[in-house]
Amino acid sequence: MDRVSAGVRSTARIVARGDVRGGTALPVLEGEGSFALRRTRGASAGEARVMLVGAMSGPLGGDHLTVQARADEGAHLHVGSIAATIALPGQAKDEARYDVRLDVADGARLDWLPEQLISAGGSDLRVTTRAELAPGARLVLREEQVLGRVAEEPGRLTSRLTVYRAGRPLLDQELACGPGAPGGWDGPAVLAGHRALGQLVVVRPEFETDKPSAALLDEAGTAALTPLAGPAVLVTAVAPDALRLRRMLDEALARLA
Repeated sequence: MDRVSAGVRSTARIVARGDVRGGTALPVLEGEGSFALRRTRGASAGEARVMLVGAMSGPLGGDHLTVQARADEGAHLHVGSIAATIALPGQAKDEARYDVRLDVADGARLDWLPEQLISAGGSDLRVTTRAELAPGARLVLREEQVLGRVAEEPGRLTSRLTVYRAGRPLLDQELACGPGAPGGWDGPAVLAGHRALGQLVVVRPEFETDKPSAALLDEAGTAALTPLAGPAVLVTAVAPDALRLRRMLDEALARLA
C-alpha cells in the first residue's frame, strides 16, 4: 500500500476461539498495509501466539493504524510484536493515530505484550488502547513508551489506556509528553527526567478475594503496584532506558504470578 498525503489506513484483526481439544484456534488472522501477522509456537499447548510484524515504517504523520484482537470463550491468545514501533515525522503534518481494541470473553485470556513504542523527534502520535472484559475474563496488558531515540528529544506522544469489566471502568488514564504537551510532564511529579515509562495491567477473577496490596517495587520509588477497584492491579514504572523499564515490568509480572 502506497502512502498518500492523507496517510495510510491499516487494520489488523485477530479472533481466537477455544477448540474441543483444549487448544486455541485462530479463525480470523488478517493484516493489511502496515501490518503483517504471523502465528508462532505458543508457550503452552492451549495458547495461540501471534506476532505483529511491521510491513512499513512508521506510523508517520497522518497515518491511522488499528489493531483489533478478540479472545472468545476458552481461548488463550498471546499477542506480541517482532520489533519496537517507531513513531516518525512524515510529509503530512497531521497527527498519527494508533488504536488498539481488545475484547475478552468469559473463560478466555488475552496477553497483550508488544515491544516498546518509541516517540522519535518531530513525530506526533496519539495512542488509544481500550480493553473490554467479561466478568470471568483474564488480561495481561503491558505498554511501554520510550521518549526519543539515543540523544534525541522526543516527539509529541499522547497515550490513553482504558479497561472496562462487565461494562464498568476499571482504569482510565491519559498522559501527554513532548513538545506542546501540558506543562509538568517532565517534572518531579510525573517523569522526573526519565525517558522510558510503562504500565502493566493484570486482571484475574482470583483477585476478587485475594488481591495484592499496594506497594513500591523498588527502593528508588520508580515502580509501584496499585490495586484497582475490581479484580485487577496496575503497575506503573519509569526508567532511564527501555532495558531497565522492561526488567522492572518483568519482575512485577513474575511477582504477581
